[in-house]
Amino acid sequence: MGSFIIEGGHSLSGDIYPQGAKNEALQVVCASLLTSEKVVIQNVPDILDIRNMIQLLREIGVAIDRPADDTYSFQADNVNLEYIYSEEYMKKVSALRGSVLMIGPMMGRFGKAMLPQAGGDKIGRRRLDTHLLGLQALGANLNYDDERQICEITASRLEGNYMLLDEASVTGTANVIMAAVLAEGTTTIYNAACEPYIQQLCLMLNRMGAKISGVASNLLTIQGVESLHGTTHKILPDMIEVGSFIGMAAMTASEITIKNTAYRKLGIIPDSFRRLGIQLEERGDDIYIPRQEKYEIETFMDGSIMTIADAPWPGLTPDLLSVMLIVATQAEGSVLIHQKMFESRLFFVDKLIDMGAKIILCDPHRATVIGLGNHHKLRAAKMVSPDIRAGIALLIAAMSAQGTSRIDNIEQIDRGYQAIDERLNALGARISRIDV
Repeated sequence: MGSFIIEGGHSLSGDIYPQGAKNEALQVVCASLLTSEKVVIQNVPDILDIRNMIQLLREIGVAIDRPADDTYSFQADNVNLEYIYSEEYMKKVSALRGSVLMIGPMMGRFGKAMLPQAGGDKIGRRRLDTHLLGLQALGANLNYDDERQICEITASRLEGNYMLLDEASVTGTANVIMAAVLAEGTTTIYNAACEPYIQQLCLMLNRMGAKISGVASNLLTIQGVESLHGTTHKILPDMIEVGSFIGMAAMTASEITIKNTAYRKLGIIPDSFRRLGIQLEERGDDIYIPRQEKYEIETFMDGSIMTIADAPWPGLTPDLLSVMLIVATQAEGSVLIHQKMFESRLFFVDKLIDMGAKIILCDPHRATVIGLGNHHKLRAAKMVSPDIRAGIALLIAAMSAQGTSRIDNIEQIDRGYQAIDERLNALGARISRIDV
């Protein structure tokens, strides 16, 4: 396992480029299974979860080439369907949460998929009902082995259907879309997730010959086709990394420019940081953040405490609440952070309290942050990263703290952030990586 040693108190300066979006990459890489022709994907982030996903596709028989550092080609013309029943496959899939996105394309094209209990971040219950109910609505049969905790999913032929999803799950919507594009007849998905990454997936599939309408809304209509062909697709910049850099700049009183952000795809993210008092300017497709010695949290118009909560798109993504919480600790004013989706994601705040942050954990979903401004600096600490998003929040906290901090289990951070230490050190951070 690896660790970061962070010398806090250093401001950053310069330009930084966000990586390709992890969540989109997982979807579109799996979508390459829907055709026997070559699919080229650009701006692929070089992070642990994506490397593991690509390796898993390679092991089931997908021919993969890497013509450039951020570009891969996939050709699924010789998929070994027997391998998905092996214990080796089950073990690797159960260790990679993103592998759940394989079941949609596997069902759409081959009519069979295996779903062991998936791993990933330990942030609370992450149920798969939406995925499985959606596939059942298309005619899939589920056979669950309780002893092995494995679900076998089969269908002789998927058929289009109307469905109202029980929640606007992003990965659930993606799986149903990928299964439905090759189903017979018309599929209507209501309460579909409509995040930019779902929009990107739909646009990619349409270029491959799919017939999806209603893109960018929560009502999708999919006319099934017989087959799909190859395409080239470019992944959007990662909005979670863009938000992380905004918070990092504020916490370290830095002047940076975040380049090529796909600003119009960021939704409410920039304004949510503005509500915390952070100045930022849209400059074309870039975001310029000036150095701020202090920032003040807004209140609602009636003077009541600001509440920042996650919600399905176009609401605020839950993946940024950990960052916004830590940013609020060094603001002036108070805010209630309401994490609605995952009941364990706020438990990392005990580490921030140890660093001197004034936080009241109200319950598993809500935390009140009393920001005391930059005259009450956080102090250095030894910490363990519990998940990807809490990990980056702890790194931001350590960069702003007085003294030298240590973060263990940084493999969690590496799952979502590409060479984060190298890129931040290039701007003036002092982060050392050690292996233990």
